[in-house]
Amino acid sequence: MITSPAPRSAPGAARVTVLVSAVAAVCLLASGCSDAGDTGSAAADGAGGSGMRVAMITHGADGDAFWELVKKGAQDAAAKDGIELTYTSDADAAGQARLVRDAVGDSVDGIALTLAKPAAMRGAVTEARTAGIPVVGLNSGIDAWRSQGLLQYIGQDESLAGRALGDKLDDLEAERALCVVHERGNVAMEARCAGVKKAFGGETENLYVNGTDMDAVTGSVAAALRQDPAIDQVVTLGAQFALASVESVKQTGGKAEVATFDLNEDLVDAVRRGDVQFAVDQQPYLQGYLAVDALWLHETNGNVSGGGEAPVLTGPAFVTRQNVDEVAKFAANGTR
Repeated sequence: MITSPAPRSAPGAARVTVLVSAVAAVCLLASGCSDAGDTGSAAADGAGGSGMRVAMITHGADGDAFWELVKKGAQDAAAKDGIELTYTSDADAAGQARLVRDAVGDSVDGIALTLAKPAAMRGAVTEARTAGIPVVGLNSGIDAWRSQGLLQYIGQDESLAGRALGDKLDDLEAERALCVVHERGNVAMEARCAGVKKAFGGETENLYVNGTDMDAVTGSVAAALRQDPAIDQVVTLGAQFALASVESVKQTGGKAEVATFDLNEDLVDAVRRGDVQFAVDQQPYLQGYLAVDALWLHETNGNVSGGGEAPVLTGPAFVTRQNVDEVAKFAANGTR
C-alpha cells in the first residue's frame, strides 16, 4: 500500500512512503486490485513484508518526469521485496545532505542516493556508513561512489554516453554542436558534454541555462542559434529541454537538429515525428528499481553486484526513428 505523509520541513522536498503487505504485493503482480493508494488504509504491521526500511534520496526536482520514473521503479521494487520505502528529494545539495542525515537519524536499514554534487554529500554519506547503514548510489556520481565507500553504483557512465553521442554526431556529418546544460555544477551533466566534445570531430560549445524556467530555456537556445547560425546540432541533457529546443529552432527558422539524453513519453513522440533525431536513454525506472533491489539482496543474501568495484550500467541505449516503436509501449506504461 502507498501512503503519503506530510513532508518534513526541507525546502523543495517531496516524500512518498511505500508500505507493502503480502496482499498488496499480490495485487500488484496480478493487476487485479484497485490502486492501493486510494484505499487510505495502512498496513503498519507490515504483514508479510521483509520488515526492511529503505530511504531513497535524490537531487531530482519535485514533479520532474525523469525522477517520477526513478521513483516508480523504486516503488515497484519495494512492493516486490516487501520493503517500507521513503522517497525524498531536494535539488539543493545541502538540503539533500540534510535528508540523508534525517534518514540516518531514523535508523533506516538502507539508503539509496544520488551524488550529483559529491563534495557536498561526503559528510552525510560518512555519517550513514559510520552508523552501519549500507548505501547504494544511483544516477549521478559514477566517479565518486567508490571513494565515498558506497556499496555499489547503478546508472550510466556519463562520459561514455557523451562520447557515444559525439560519435553519432560524426555519423550524421554534423559540424557544430551546442550542448545545453540546465544545472551548473552537476557532475553528470558536465561529464556528458565533456564526452561529446572529446569524441565529436566538429566543434562543441556549452550553453548554461536556467533549467527551472522552460520559457527561459527556449529563449536562451534561440538566442544562441541566432548568434551563431553555423550551429547544426543542439544537444540537450533532458527530454523536456529537447522539446523546448525544438521550439527554439522553429522560432529562429534555422537548420539545427536536436538530439538529447534521456527519454519520456512526449520525447518518444518527438522522435517518431522526426522533431528530435535521437535520444540516449539511461533507463531511470531501472535505476530506481535496481537500487532498492540491491539493498534488499544485500540485506537478505549478502549480494553486492559488481563486487563493489564495477558499476552496474543501465545505459547508454539509443532510441531512434528505427527502434522508437519498440520503446513506445513501455513509455506508455510509464516505465521508460
